[in-house]
Amino acid sequence: MHDKAPLPATALQITETADNIVIQNGDAHVLTYHKSEVAPPEGSSPLYKRSGFFHPVTAPNGDVVTGIHPPGHLHHMGLWHAWVKATHKGREVDFWNLATGTATVRYANTVGIRRCPEAVGFTVIQHHVILPDEVVLEETFSVEVNLHPDGHYLLDYVAVQNNVTDAPLLLPAYRYGGGIAYRGPLHWNAKNSAYLTSEGRGREDGHTTRARWCTMFGETEHGAAALTILGHPKNHDAPQRQRIWPAATEHGAIFFNFVPIQETGWALEPGQPCTMRYRLVVSAGAPDKDQVEGWFQTYVRQNAQ
Repeated sequence: MHDKAPLPATALQITETADNIVIQNGDAHVLTYHKSEVAPPEGSSPLYKRSGFFHPVTAPNGDVVTGIHPPGHLHHMGLWHAWVKATHKGREVDFWNLATGTATVRYANTVGIRRCPEAVGFTVIQHHVILPDEVVLEETFSVEVNLHPDGHYLLDYVAVQNNVTDAPLLLPAYRYGGGIAYRGPLHWNAKNSAYLTSEGRGREDGHTTRARWCTMFGETEHGAAALTILGHPKNHDAPQRQRIWPAATEHGAIFFNFVPIQETGWALEPGQPCTMRYRLVVSAGAPDKDQVEGWFQTYVRQNAQ
């Protein structure tokens, strides 16, 4: 296990344009956050256009570990989050399944870009919108990237959602939604990729179970690469339950979601912000359980408040 402080991020760079925010490690791409709406594949419904997500996310070996717009799930957008079944003032809305045409999530504006000796990052405002333009949740979304001593990319992901209306957003118990969601590269399947949770579970026995973390890894052009999601112990309903696809779903494609409402419903009340925190570790190779548990314990110590 490693409990050393991150190395100085002297090589990390962050660049903002009209369309996106890009973080690099020297000449190597780390991630792209999309400010402008990205169109779906040609011939698809324009309802699938979306902003406020990450793709590509690139491992230290240079290979991409996210996927977007898979056939049959055009709303899967690399690394993102949204609520699914929701009710607001008697209206059923869905911020996740964009084809319903009821709601979406949008980048709104940039609060700030940070360049520090140890890390780079940004804070933006995202709007969770009942279509066409009714903002229900105004979210302050912050991301910070630094380097692990072993060369992994550490991505701290913090979403603070504030209901800016005069009525609660009701979230009934449902099998997915909220939290953080991840779609792996579209070539990953049951034969060349795997899951491992903090409880030692995987593709066939991990769904609906609780976990402190889950790592997902698979083969790439330059060897194995992994994306690991660590859940903060103070998140709502932590350790949160998981949505993990079995091998029978899309040939074992990698899809993961930490779900705060999988067992018990919730309501986001006006004037009562909720905060969800995660740390992602993007690494080359396939980490083992002890290694990831070390990452988790370090994360908890560094974010005890």
